[in-house]
Parts: sequence; C-alpha cells; structure tokens
Amino acid sequence: MSLTPETLLARHQAAQDRRRPWESVWQECYDHVLAGTPGSGGPALYDATAPDAAEQLAASLLAELTPPWSRWFGLAPSRALAEGPDGAAAAAALEHAAETLQGHLDRSNFALEMHQAFLDLVVAGTGVLLVEEAPPGAASALRFTAVPLREAVLEEGAGGRLDTVYRSVMLEPAAIRARFPGAALPAAMLAERAPEQAPPRHRVVEAVWPEGHGSAYLAVLDWEGQAVPLATGRFLDSPFIAFRWMKLPGEVYGRGPVMKALPDIRTANKVVELVLKNASIAATGIWQAEDDGVLNPATVRLVPGAIIPKAPGSSGLTPLAAPGNFDVSQLVLDDLRARIRSALLADRLTLPRQTPMTATEVLERSAESARMLGATYGRMQAELLTPLIGRCLAILRRRGEVPPVMLDGREARLTYQSPLARVQGRADAANTLLFLQAVAALGPTAAAQLDLAAATRHLARTLAAPAGLLNPVEE
Repeated sequence: MSLTPETLLARHQAAQDRRRPWESVWQECYDHVLAGTPGSGGPALYDATAPDAAEQLAASLLAELTPPWSRWFGLAPSRALAEGPDGAAAAAALEHAAETLQGHLDRSNFALEMHQAFLDLVVAGTGVLLVEEAPPGAASALRFTAVPLREAVLEEGAGGRLDTVYRSVMLEPAAIRARFPGAALPAAMLAERAPEQAPPRHRVVEAVWPEGHGSAYLAVLDWEGQAVPLATGRFLDSPFIAFRWMKLPGEVYGRGPVMKALPDIRTANKVVELVLKNASIAATGIWQAEDDGVLNPATVRLVPGAIIPKAPGSSGLTPLAAPGNFDVSQLVLDDLRARIRSALLADRLTLPRQTPMTATEVLERSAESARMLGATYGRMQAELLTPLIGRCLAILRRRGEVPPVMLDGREARLTYQSPLARVQGRADAANTLLFLQAVAALGPTAAAQLDLAAATRHLARTLAAPAGLLNPVEE
C-alpha cells in the first residue's frame, strides 16, 4: 500500500479504534503489576507477589534469550557452502561479522531497552523495540528504544507478522526539529514564546509498512487538523520490531502471562487488604461507651498509661467483640500466591535455593524450562530474534563494517546460542553420543560404518561450536 500524510492519519485512527477494547485490560494489568505508576489512578496495591514475579520473568527472558555480554547468536555458512572449497573462508568471514555485531551490541543500550520491552511483553503480551542507526561518533552504531505499548498501534500482515507499525508521540517543537532537521515546519509553530510559557507539544505519527522487498516509512505532524509531512524513506528491514507472548486466532495483539493470572492477582490484592483491615481492628479494637456527658470519644487516645474518665455507675469504655475470625485467609492467600508465581513461571525459571542440586537435576530443570517456553520461544525466534539480527546487520552493512550477509539459508544461516537454545542442542547431542556408543558396542564391523569426521561436524553444528575449531573439508 502507499500512504499519503492524510491517509496515514486516517488509517492510524482506524487502527487505534480497533485497539481500544484492549486498552482497559492493559491498564488493569499495569495497575496490578507495575506498582506506583504515576497518574494511573489505579487501585492501591497491598500484595507484591505479581510485581515481583513479573520482574523475575522479564529478567529471566533477558538472561535466557538475549544474555548481556554473551554471544547468544551465531552466523554460519550453509551446508553446501561450508563443504565447498570456500567453506573455511566463508566461515571465518561470518564469524568476524558475528563478533563485530556482538561488539556493537555490548557498547549500545541494548540490554537496558530489551529488558523494558520484555516487561511490556510479560504484562501486556506485546512488546515493541525500535532499532535505529546511532549518529556518527557514538560508541556503537546501534541505538535501541523500547516503545511503550500505549504509543504503538499495530496491524498484522498476510504472513502473520506485525509488519505495519504506527507510533504516535507528543513532541515539543525543538524535539521535532532535532529529530526531523530537514522538515518544513509551520512558521507559527516555531514562533518564539515568553520564557514563562511552557512550549506546546504536538502529535507526530510515524508509520512503517511493507512495500516491495522492504519497508516504507512516513512521518507526519498533526498540526491543527492538517497533515504536515516530516520525512519519508525506505528500509530493507523494518526498524520497528513487534513481538508477542502468545495470541489467539484472529487477534492482532498478544496475551501475556499477567493477563492470564489477572483474576488471581486481583483476588490476592483484595484478600491482603481485608487481612490488613482485620489486623488493624485486632490491634486497636472496636469500643463502645455510654453517652453520659463525661466521656468524649473525640478526645480519647488508646495509648499505654492513658486515664479515661467515666461517670459513677457508668460502664465507661468497653471493647466490642469482633464478629468473626479471618484465620482462613492465610490458606487462601498461600494458594493464590502459588498460582500467580506458577502462571508467571517464577517457580520454573529460577533454581531453588533451599537444597543443593545435582548436575542431572539442573539439566532436568533446564529441559523443563525449555518445554514450558517452547511455543513462546518459537514465536520469539520468528518475531524478535531473527528480525533483530537482520536489522542490525543491515545497519552495519550500510556502514561497511560487515560484508553482505543474506540470512536465507542458501548462503548463511542464523544459529542461536542462548542458554534456552542450548538446552535442545544438548539433548540432540546426547542422543547422537548415545547412538555412537551403541554402534561402538556392536563391534568393529558396525564401527567401520561410521564417518567420525561427519559425526564431529554434526556435533559441532548441534552444540554451536565455533567454526574455527574444525579442520577445513578436503576436496
């Protein structure tokens, strides 16, 4: 599709109207998980189980999928290229490109912004990450921004990916001029104002949508009902990367674990509120007194050593018995907290600290984590990790720091080396080693059927070993 400034604002408004039913659910999730959000006006939080579990899950996703200061991806030549005469040179060039990209990620703000995007993913089910080229002279060529979900409006393409992204932000004139230096801004907007007047903020809508073999870009200023174009362009890979935890057929936005656990989170918060009210009654009590003209309840202070006057023959101040016992609340609360932590995987992704674990138990828990996150991890690979590496390589390729790399499987392939990805690799390697042991036990005749060099290369691919550790294939 081709968008004009006017049609962009109209399509953004239509997409925002389709998103509106989700906003109340998202706000409730944020109110019950991210405590103390300024201006939210949400309910007071009394139980911190959900905020703690959501933070642990976001940190675990960062450590399991994109661990900081660690190589969680690799670039390898395709099998046909690796077994050809130029296989060693291609492997070395791809390894150098991967090291270059890792260096830029380490020097950038990737870990900070990725963690914030994972928080949106856990709470609302959808995260958006903006990958831009940093200005010349910066420590890294890459600059990342976690786009809040309230600013992003998404549309799903024919391939099932969120490839059309609208971002609406309110910016001051100075910020608009700095971000779009070549734009022709209205003169009235740039008029000087008195120093005591706060500069007004205007709505800027950016849109990226698929067009041809890349993505088209258009930024528009909404100035007093008029659509003022700010910038246009094209990208080989979209700078906006939108990804989801899970989704139902026919839905555009994702569903996160907090949304699933929201009924238990609300109930636990209410139970703790009632427990605190009951504790307050137990500590201070409820009292009654005769209206004898001597006792003034407004001046009574229930403190140690206080003397409360009473008239002769009057019952004075007497305690009123509580109507019931709330001891069962602790049983209900323990069950609710256990279900919340289970829904947010807090008891699955963290190792227990009470008792030491053997190496076999650690491997089994890792395998269980991989099974629990299997569907989510597959979606993360398709919607986050692969587009992220492709976008970063496109920026470095434009700067001439890496050679042209086509991640199409025919020239190069992307391998994942994160802790979660290595769990499956270790299982495949264990099966291969078990097969080799079984063949060796059959005797020399069976062992003669094995190609040990091919088995070594298969294990190297399965365990994501560096290509430089293997000898080149001789023709």
